[in-house]
Amino acid sequence: MSPPRELTLQFLAEPSDVNFGGKVHGGMVMKWIDQAGYACAAGWSGGYAVTVYVGGIRFIRPIQIGELVEVHAQVIHTGSTSMHLAVDVYSRHPTSTDRHKATHCIIIFVAMDEQGKPRQVPAWAPQTDAQRQLEQYALKLVALREEIDKEMRRHL
Repeated sequence: MSPPRELTLQFLAEPSDVNFGGKVHGGMVMKWIDQAGYACAAGWSGGYAVTVYVGGIRFIRPIQIGELVEVHAQVIHTGSTSMHLAVDVYSRHPTSTDRHKATHCIIIFVAMDEQGKPRQVPAWAPQTDAQRQLEQYALKLVALREEIDKEMRRHL
């Protein structure tokens, strides 16, 4: 049996999460993304993992205080020691079933051993067309990041 490849955290957006505009602070949303990503990556790899990249974060819709928040993380590609996860954040009023996507991003974790060195992770292979599309999305973003890194090195 393979480890769980996805998980969803659910909770209410609290008044302490507010920004100066009265909505949930973007930094709080990024914290939730990292927490859900870590829980998913640790579950998949069977141990400690560290965030090495968060990219393409899109704040699509603000989250209101008091809304039910769902942070869904799923493994969409694995390397030898890395796990690429797609994370989607949804929100809705607690009395409604109509949820809205608030944020999306890709986050990459590397599994670490007790000495702080990268360690192998279980390989994941897509089984459905939707999963294959997500893996292709992850691979395309790897290539784009390499181009961005190359360009940034020229200017640093």
